Amino acid sequence: MLSRTAIRASKAPSMIASRGFRTSAARLSSPYHYPEGPLSGIPFNPKTKYFAIRYWGTMAFFFSLPFGLAVWQTKKNK
Repeated sequence: MLSRTAIRASKAPSMIASRGFRTSAARLSSPYHYPEGPLSGIPFNPKTKYFAIRYWGTMAFFFSLPFGLAVWQTKKNK
């Protein structure tokens, strides 16, 4: 029983090494393929001139929104 395990263990690396993965080249002319690479999977372009202004403006708005709503709730008439 021990010898069978040793034989199986010695065959395992060769079986793993001989296993090959084949893929086809990506076709950019296909209508079903999207561009790949860094910054291609996000819905905005961080390389634009006004990206920092829009980014920090959005962050400031959504950070202050709960505080503004809390003030509005406390000040409104009951």
